[in-house]
Amino acid sequence: MINFPQLQRLLQDRRPQTAIILGSGLGAVADNIENPLIIDYADIEGFPRPGVAGHSGKIIVGRLGRHEVLCLQGRFHLYEGHAPQVIAEVVQALKKLGILRLIVTNAAGSLNPELTPGSLMLIKDHINFSGRNPLIGPNDDNIGPRFPDMSNAYDREMRRQLEQLAAKHGIALPEGVYLMVLGPNFETAAEIRAFRVLGADAVGMSTVPEVIAAVHAGIKVLAVSAITNFGTGLQTQPLSHEETIANAARAGGNLTSLITAYLEEY
Repeated sequence: MINFPQLQRLLQDRRPQTAIILGSGLGAVADNIENPLIIDYADIEGFPRPGVAGHSGKIIVGRLGRHEVLCLQGRFHLYEGHAPQVIAEVVQALKKLGILRLIVTNAAGSLNPELTPGSLMLIKDHINFSGRNPLIGPNDDNIGPRFPDMSNAYDREMRRQLEQLAAKHGIALPEGVYLMVLGPNFETAAEIRAFRVLGADAVGMSTVPEVIAAVHAGIKVLAVSAITNFGTGLQTQPLSHEETIANAARAGGNLTSLITAYLEEY
């Protein structure tokens, strides 16, 4: 269990209402945070730790745009052995800290020829192909309902606002459906073909547990994928995590600009 009183003390009376989760290779967003307070995950009793390259494992609190934000530089993947409920506990801790909206980023593989490596995709919906759910187990009605509605999981108004800002700044931001697999292996060509039939535009190994837990807790969600590669069978070279990190960094500049502009405007 996360030692919540300790987490509150470490935040030194800062009370951000916006949280940002940064995906693989996307930690540069945190570099723009002004007057940062940096807390290592390891310094918080009971707080899980990431174990994947590109995830540094730090909470960074400071100003981005017009808002004070809490940035999670490093997330927790189910393939590392974390239970989905651990992810829900982290999101619920954010809610208790006063977080009202959550901006989620990830690195994802493209299933759509028009989504090229280095580009961005605004997530409008998801398919949970992981077979896991962070809400399994007893429900705390003080946090959210037993059966949360997912019809507006990726908040429509926040998506509209970000699309308008992307157009204003000349950044391509098509909408798409994100499909989550458990991992850690990259998908087979047959799986990629099946996912395209299901209506997915991008595939990855994260994000969905955080989104489900946030919707359950009444936190509004905005999510963007950095496209790092084409899925197996759609490109000739073998897939690698190094490619993921490199192309996420390519997309990171536009992503940083968009998130900063969003927090300046809204």
